[in-house]
Amino acid sequence: MCCEPAETFGGKTMQELRGTTIVAVRKAGQVALAGDGQVTLGQSIVMKHTARKVRRLGKKQSVIAGFAGATADAFTLFERFESHLEATGNNLLRAAVDLAKDWRKDRVLRRLEAMLLVADSEHTLIVTGTGDVIEPDDGVAAIGSGAPYALAAARALLRHAELDAEAVARAAMDIASEICVYTNNAIILEKLEG
Repeated sequence: MCCEPAETFGGKTMQELRGTTIVAVRKAGQVALAGDGQVTLGQSIVMKHTARKVRRLGKKQSVIAGFAGATADAFTLFERFESHLEATGNNLLRAAVDLAKDWRKDRVLRRLEAMLLVADSEHTLIVTGTGDVIEPDDGVAAIGSGAPYALAAARALLRHAELDAEAVARAAMDIASEICVYTNNAIILEKLEG
């Protein structure tokens, strides 16, 4: 996501740190979730190249998650989501729905500007602050500023190349980094075997 003015302080516009692409690819019992490392301030300043926006969560680290949006907001969502995972016995679907409900109803959470892409061995979900919990039909999903590029690349690679989920996710991120100015090729990838 690109950076937009967040608020004013003393008459000056403050900008949030943003910029990312996250892609999830599911194929042949494997799911890979990859994200870039770029953090952007405004429309022209790269503040960090190696941020970790993809991580493992839950019991036995059996859920992988990535975020796009404001960094502090995303960490708040990771913490909330992980607590829902614990409360539901690591049930990804229930935890995602519970988080989406909280996100819409809670005054503080409603102001968070981030999205989550989460996956376990069975499901891949996009969770948004508008209460959406979306599972893609084809096992491929992406969020963030470079999402359209990564999504298109991943789908094309799945249809026309003999690559596993990890290789498709890495290649899709490389392609997105060549097109999206808010995405770099410092890729962090986590994968789960079915």
